[in-house]
Amino acid sequence: MVTTRRSFVGASLSLGATLALPNIARGASPKVVVVGGGFGGGTAAKYVKRFMPQAEVTLVERDRQFVTCPFSNYVIGGLIKDIKQITHGYDKIAKRGVKVVHDEAVGVDPSARKVTLKGGSVLDYDRLVLAPGIDFNYEGLPGYSEAAAEVMPHAWKAGPQTLLLRKQLEAMPDGGTVIIVAPANPFRCPPGPYERAGMIAWYLKNNKPKSKILIFDPKETFSKQALFFESYEILYPGMIQWIGGKQGGKVTRVDPKAMTVEAEFGEEKGNVINVIPPQRAGKIAQLAGVTDDKGWCPIKPESMESAKVPGIYVVGDACIAGAMPKSGTAANSQARNAAAALVASLEGKPAPEPSYANTCYSIVAEGYGFSVTGVYAATPEGIKEIAGGVSKAKAPPKDRDLEAAYAFDWYRGIVHDALG
Repeated sequence: MVTTRRSFVGASLSLGATLALPNIARGASPKVVVVGGGFGGGTAAKYVKRFMPQAEVTLVERDRQFVTCPFSNYVIGGLIKDIKQITHGYDKIAKRGVKVVHDEAVGVDPSARKVTLKGGSVLDYDRLVLAPGIDFNYEGLPGYSEAAAEVMPHAWKAGPQTLLLRKQLEAMPDGGTVIIVAPANPFRCPPGPYERAGMIAWYLKNNKPKSKILIFDPKETFSKQALFFESYEILYPGMIQWIGGKQGGKVTRVDPKAMTVEAEFGEEKGNVINVIPPQRAGKIAQLAGVTDDKGWCPIKPESMESAKVPGIYVVGDACIAGAMPKSGTAANSQARNAAAALVASLEGKPAPEPSYANTCYSIVAEGYGFSVTGVYAATPEGIKEIAGGVSKAKAPPKDRDLEAAYAFDWYRGIVHDALG
């Protein structure tokens, strides 16, 4: 199906018995703290304030500007010329009555309901929303580290890393090899590595056409796989090679000094190596005690409240939300539902029945886009997909061009909903 704009639906703690989570009297001013100012955190702060205007809502975000991971691939490929186009401030959400604090949350005391900031401040809360995104599990890939990322950029947190990867592509000789190391599930943005391959190919086709791209992947399947493979064949024949798990594509070690990648099938040298490492929930989620033994945050499907610590809600990439992917739209949808449930909790009411949605666009060349959509419901077994679809295979060029245009409309809409 062709997605249109209309399909976008604008250590363990046992504290259940010890945490008293009081209701808030009508007209009182409850304190809600939101940690993380991305699509999940920004949306949560905005909607809590909208649903409960008397609430004191504080958004804690370390950075003064939000550089979005969605559309950062287009900066790498040159479809977007200036990273400023995907860089956004917090002035608009502050004008809505949300107090924005640019600091880093370094501690959470769920029993005292306090958040400690790196600058020394301590924030009291009645309810807490954590939207810390991801951290990298560097030890999960031998040879890779924060220092190695300056040689083999991940570019999986948009900003300087995005520009570093772009600069390396510009410096690479024609006829060079680009290697993309894709991670195992789960990770932020399941179709992201494969869209990135298309965008890098778009740059190479127009500037260094003798070059090639190798994708090393431990998986056998991934989101929109057939559509990506179709696009590679049509747009970049012979340029992109995908090596899946059965072909020995799992990477076991990287060597930044030698610029080599060691996979199960053997060793390969690259001119530019984009390593997307294993991931887990942001560190503050770990410190708050809301992560499981795999480093992610289980939640209650009906409310997005932590399944481990009452009074804390987790939205976005840090959580495990059943069938929902780790995407910008999913974070936005989860945050709106969490805000409604959180306000209901403060008012002593049951959480309203949630409705979750996801839309994910991929652009692999100028005027060539496709998408996947999903609608999800909270069930006793978790969040389940109840409807959805993907773009039609072998669609005419006009459909691909329309979807690329819809992607830009989607982007403007979600930025406005989260931060506008």
